[in-house]
Amino acid sequence: MCQLYDDYTYTTIQITKQTRDKLNRLKPYKRLTYEEPISALVDLIPEGDDEGKYNPDFRMSILHSLLDTVHGRVYTTNAVKKQLRL
Repeated sequence: MCQLYDDYTYTTIQITKQTRDKLNRLKPYKRLTYEEPISALVDLIPEGDDEGKYNPDFRMSILHSLLDTVHGRVYTTNAVKKQLRL
């Protein structure tokens, strides 16, 4: 086992085969554990800012907003103005 993970407590999680396949594509080495890609993904969501820590619901809303942007589920200001006939 890699020395980096010797001090960690391990757990089992349930994920779909599709999620496992996506995680496998993120791993640079086939035998690497899922710890690295999952940790990197979780680190993309900020824990807080200068005013304090974010609550879990707000952090999840940030994640959903990022996913909306990636999947093109956003509107430009001009598109909203046009739709509202402003």
